[in-house]
Amino acid sequence: MLSLLGEHLSNAEIGARLFISVRTVETHVSSLLRKLGASDRRALAGLAVEWGRVARGGRVAPALPSPVTSFVGRARERALLAEAVTTQRQVSAVGPGGVGKTRLALAVAADTAGEFGDGVWFADLVPVTDPAMVGAAVAAAVGVGEQPGRSLDDSVIATLADRRALLVLDNCEHVRDGVAPFLERMLGSCPRVTVLATSRARLMVPFERVQPIPPLSLSGDAESDAVALFLDRAAAVGWPVPPEQRGLAAEVCRGLDGVALAIELAAARLPTLGLDGLTDTLSDQLRLLSGGARADDRHQSVRATLEWSHALLDPADRTLLRRVSVFVAPFTAGAAARVAGFAPLDPAAVTDGLARLTEHSLLTVVPAAGGTRYRTLESIRQFGAERLAEAGEADEARSRHLAWCAATAADLVADAAPDTGAWRARFDTAADDVRAALGWAAAEPAHRAGAHALALDLAAAAFRRTLLGEAQQRYEQAAALADDPAPALREAAAVAGCRMRGEDMHRLHRAAAAGASAAGDTAGAARDLAGAAAGAYRFARAFTHPPQDEAADLLAEARELAGADPAATAAIALAECGVLGAGSALPEALTRAERAVELARRTGDPLAESAALDALTATLCWAGDAVATAATTRRRVGLALPDTPAGALERVNALAEAAEVAVGVGDLAGARRWGRQLRDLPLLAERGDFATSRLLVADALVGDAAAVLDGSTRFLDAWERAGRPHAPDLATAAAAVAMVHGLRGDDSRDRWRAVVTDLGVTPRDSAGYRAVFDTIVLLHHGRTAEAAERTAADPGAFDEQVLWVWRDWYLALRAEAAALTGSPEARDRIAAARSAVAGNALAAAFLDRAEAVLDGDESRLLAAAKAFQRAGCPYQEARTLVLLGGGHATAGARALADLGLGVG
Repeated sequence: MLSLLGEHLSNAEIGARLFISVRTVETHVSSLLRKLGASDRRALAGLAVEWGRVARGGRVAPALPSPVTSFVGRARERALLAEAVTTQRQVSAVGPGGVGKTRLALAVAADTAGEFGDGVWFADLVPVTDPAMVGAAVAAAVGVGEQPGRSLDDSVIATLADRRALLVLDNCEHVRDGVAPFLERMLGSCPRVTVLATSRARLMVPFERVQPIPPLSLSGDAESDAVALFLDRAAAVGWPVPPEQRGLAAEVCRGLDGVALAIELAAARLPTLGLDGLTDTLSDQLRLLSGGARADDRHQSVRATLEWSHALLDPADRTLLRRVSVFVAPFTAGAAARVAGFAPLDPAAVTDGLARLTEHSLLTVVPAAGGTRYRTLESIRQFGAERLAEAGEADEARSRHLAWCAATAADLVADAAPDTGAWRARFDTAADDVRAALGWAAAEPAHRAGAHALALDLAAAAFRRTLLGEAQQRYEQAAALADDPAPALREAAAVAGCRMRGEDMHRLHRAAAAGASAAGDTAGAARDLAGAAAGAYRFARAFTHPPQDEAADLLAEARELAGADPAATAAIALAECGVLGAGSALPEALTRAERAVELARRTGDPLAESAALDALTATLCWAGDAVATAATTRRRVGLALPDTPAGALERVNALAEAAEVAVGVGDLAGARRWGRQLRDLPLLAERGDFATSRLLVADALVGDAAAVLDGSTRFLDAWERAGRPHAPDLATAAAAVAMVHGLRGDDSRDRWRAVVTDLGVTPRDSAGYRAVFDTIVLLHHGRTAEAAERTAADPGAFDEQVLWVWRDWYLALRAEAAALTGSPEARDRIAAARSAVAGNALAAAFLDRAEAVLDGDESRLLAAAKAFQRAGCPYQEARTLVLLGGGHATAGARALADLGLGVG
């Protein structure tokens, strides 16, 4: 299971691969989250790919890269750094490039992993070109997805808040402006997290303990750490140094000032130069570089060695080395050919050139699922970038890199199957280079158009990858690069809606209106203003303070700009449903909502029609017409919505609404179907609480205890990982889980009732479903008098907007409780309920059963059992059999046991 998560597969894909149900997959995923202490699915995928599972005291190995060569020497520095890491909050290993900071940090992290019970994570910041993306790099390393209502940075901090963990941040120097504020926030909020950073300069953050990393020791000459490294790497390339030549090896190491990278590069040249030739050539190169005496800056030794290695390459390989420096992440030979393969370099020669550069230790091979990739060490990449500029090829190489990134991003967006593990892996592999290319192009006036297109594609791909915060950021970046920013700002507003960021959504709608107006698109500006006004009502719960007080002014401005444009007219009609609805009589509100639907339908835009149907649903809810409401939600969920952020926002809203309404009209099969579709939406992969909420209610009413117990684990895990936020919309699901525990008679019912309270729902808003769930439990356990008391309140005493989904359930259970207690009001209640629940086959079955109980009519009880079976409610079917007694009761008890429930 963990291995398949590492392939970025969805629950459905894993189920198909293993021939198990999606529900079973969810159970295993929830179990892994708890057992491995992972924050979410992305964390589990990270564990699978980077850690692997090891049977060692029940612990998981640290998530550290596996070096392909041995670690040599550094006993003193290793001990000092290990002591610092175990006693300090934030340790910076500071030294020049190539001195060996990364390898030392990895060794120390492995040494001290046992001190960090919740894990060790490694984040390489080399590919990060934007300081604002430091948090995203850490999130990827830790395996954290964006959580509802939080930025990615906040999600990382929330995940690590109570963890005893070590985070290794490698190569921080070029993004210190992003690292410093991120670490300051994280260390202040995560008191048990330790950070080990490597950098060429101090980070200048509170808590920082600086540990200088000097070159390898040269004392003792032939026995020094520097010589030991040289001998080890010489043996690795098949050129062991005999004892009598170790003095020459020591001379080389002294010439290189003990800098690890320089020593490794020199050792790689032994097979072609021999130790004597290496000593002579290296000395010449150093003199050429420094003009005689070497500079005091020890980093100069790395530059000297790189200059020397560069000089020994043939011209084609020098060209290739400098051109591939534009890649910030591991790249394929095919990508290198497209970017670096221009005159005088033949594209066909690139693959052989990469092999030669690898043999010379100027590139490293990185095995990957999609084939071999090549990685340039940061010091070498920077050296190559300098040579690229000196050769006058920087603009051409970066332009070709931009073109390759643009094609890659466009392919990702055009892929017809974006919700597969292969697609997600392709995105993760390409994302850093695409971001780097976008950063370069955005600053180049000549490439502004290309940057705009790339920003749009990266935004769309990031949205599909459920990186919603980045998607919104990239759409806003695209808007800043466009002559007409409105289209990109509209997409950004939709993403903000998906993130439940109401204030952002409102701001972006208004900015889109301003942009459209400036571009001369007054009708577009009217649509945006109307969208801002409507959103204040449709998505009120996404706001801290819904700006409904300014909605009327926005609507008035929209009317002035709309003219006769059909889309603008439809948008205004939708906004009027919210702005004017509160002060209208029901007939007027219904007429207004129906007009909004008709105008939207005429535009041919399914997004507009979906939004208008949402308004009609709300009005029908107010009218108490559950059957018409259900028909409207079915119409809405059947619309062919586009695969865009706006389409995703409507789809989530429509499925949640359809599942909820279906419960109200007794369509449990539909409620489960739409609940499953909601649960399986990729957009909700990190929102297990919301994703499972509607399905939990339907499964509970069906009586499928196993499904409820499995789904409730994911629900609770997701809610707790999100910081147990107030979310009243989720309280119905928690109450349904409490009901199932009540039917089972176990001790968890009170715990789930407490969750209902903690979700922040008010007693008034929860009165309807709480009465229904409590009564079902009381009747199950034969406590009929208490059930009658629980349903004593007349339905008219409830607010219709609170009771409406549960009205038919309440009426049916109220009548049944009266019948089971022999109340003289029973027949009147049954008769009154029959007209109210017309069209609801499930509620009618309740009433038929209640009347059969009053009459003692066994045949009608059997007919009621069949009616419950046809309605897809096996729990109530089994309960009816229990009421019949005799052999039927035995069959009913067996059916209840199969459902995971007992006879009360």
